[in-house]
Amino acid sequence: MRFRQLGDSGLQVSEICLGSWLTYGSATETSQAQACVDAAFDVGINFFDTANVYAGGKAEEFLGGALASRPRDSYILATKLMGEMPDGGRGLSREQILTQIDASLTRLRTDFVDLYQAHSFDAKVPLEETLEAFDDVVKSGKARFIGVSNWNGEQIRRGVEVCRANGWAKPISSQPQYSLLHRNPEDDVIPASRDSGISQIVYSPLAQGVLSGKYKPGEQPAEGTRAAARPEYMWGYTENDVLERVQRLRPIADGLGITMSQLALAWVLREPNVAAAIVGASRPEQVHDNASASGIGLDEPTLQAIDDALS
Repeated sequence: MRFRQLGDSGLQVSEICLGSWLTYGSATETSQAQACVDAAFDVGINFFDTANVYAGGKAEEFLGGALASRPRDSYILATKLMGEMPDGGRGLSREQILTQIDASLTRLRTDFVDLYQAHSFDAKVPLEETLEAFDDVVKSGKARFIGVSNWNGEQIRRGVEVCRANGWAKPISSQPQYSLLHRNPEDDVIPASRDSGISQIVYSPLAQGVLSGKYKPGEQPAEGTRAAARPEYMWGYTENDVLERVQRLRPIADGLGITMSQLALAWVLREPNVAAAIVGASRPEQVHDNASASGIGLDEPTLQAIDDALS
């Protein structure tokens, strides 16, 4: 496993991060989820990402238990807030930030998180109120650093300017959706972040599993897959024309002696501003397969072949 610096923080995170959206605390049995966390440590993953809203807090509760026996300095833990919780709390007001960090720490069974992130931009709350509250969380020792998720380039630039003008802790990370099938961050998020000492922690690098090649055009998704169980989260990735283009990646992966998932992960990791790719896993073997993408280099002819296949 290789490691990269997260923004200008000095944190060294594994290139593969184990996430918990739609898996832990809900769809995956606890024993299997624990096996995935154990597998992550086995392959050198030190970075775990969750959010208070995942499974209404149960994902954080699971991770709190799964990590309880591990030395706190053996892993980097990130969580987020913004979405509505079962008690109705939501948003990035000062009250919510100070309330939700305490609730997350209780569920995670820890005194601090390494990274506390705004899950999305909250246009209903003054940016200064949000960022000052985040700074207070850092000053209190409840979070080491702050980050953002699903912010556009302009929001990132404004946020960094406000923090610098006031001497507040600034974001060190951005968490956008980024994959071979969703390249939007290249337009403004990555340039804005690069200029501001911010790295990307990308989610859905496998496009909800589509880039693994397991979904075939003209075929119904297999029982137990995300496309079968949660089609509302597939974002149009299972259209036949998309699946046909994805299947054209298979010979490229085969020629390199790697899986299609590893090819897709290596592609997002080719971007220097990406510090880590978040993967979900319901089985330990998925963790092992995804972790093996770390360190795979793709030369220019391969990158061109990928673009040609998806065009």
